[in-house]
Amino acid sequence: MNLNAWIEAMRLRTLPVSIAGVLTAVAYAILDGCFMWMPALLCLIFALLAQIASNFANEYYDFKGGLDRVGRDGPRRGVTEGDISPRAMKTATYLTLGIACAIGCSLILWGGWWLLAAGIVIALAVVAYSTGPYPLSHHGLGEVAVMFFFGIIPVNLTYYIMSSAWSTDVFLGSLSIGFMGANVLIINNYRDRDDDAAVGKHTLAVMFGLKTMAAIYLIDGLMAVLLMLPTWLTMSSITLIVPAIYLTGHIFLSVKMRHLSGHKLNPLLGMTAILMFIYAFLFLLTTVFS
Repeated sequence: MNLNAWIEAMRLRTLPVSIAGVLTAVAYAILDGCFMWMPALLCLIFALLAQIASNFANEYYDFKGGLDRVGRDGPRRGVTEGDISPRAMKTATYLTLGIACAIGCSLILWGGWWLLAAGIVIALAVVAYSTGPYPLSHHGLGEVAVMFFFGIIPVNLTYYIMSSAWSTDVFLGSLSIGFMGANVLIINNYRDRDDDAAVGKHTLAVMFGLKTMAAIYLIDGLMAVLLMLPTWLTMSSITLIVPAIYLTGHIFLSVKMRHLSGHKLNPLLGMTAILMFIYAFLFLLTTVFS
């Protein structure tokens, strides 16, 4: 077994997107005095496994649909390059998703049976992102899917499981995290724009062009900070350094992105995800020590 190929297929540089959503929910739970470590940990494991399953599915179904090519600018695709067999990748996809679903079912103990329906929707989305009658990532809906499944849904559900309540502030925070997560995909599709156009994959970058996507990337980050401003203003003024750090890094990456292309954008994808993680982690720290 080629371990390095499997690690690459997990796309570790993107996993901070899942972590950030749960950390944000935990921060809000601490602020509201309803934090519980066990369901929070289970939510984190579920989120990571669901994202890994989605990454596996994307690699398998893009290969099956002839949408990948050898030597692409993005991360090495193990199935396309012959490092991993299609059968093994398909098995890994549904095995990982199955484990995620089993862990998700345990959250019913805290959130109630209605979470089963939410889990089914999430599981279907893992696969529907890359395949099915209307693959979301092939029809300009990838960024919207990220907004929902890495922002709105995980932040609000994780918070609800701990608190048994909904919150307007948490919802605004989930939108913020969703915008940050969408930027990770924007960098990915910005880099792959020519390859995707050549195989008929209609991402937003293909549909609207690179200049528009660079502008959306910048706006997304600004919106992310603006949406959480009400929360920051209720805390100590010193905590405003956190959104300031994020904005500084975000604007730097936004400028950098306009001057790079192809594989040179790969580090920026990881930096965008790490910046999102840093923001969520520092938000958590401010709630712990406030």
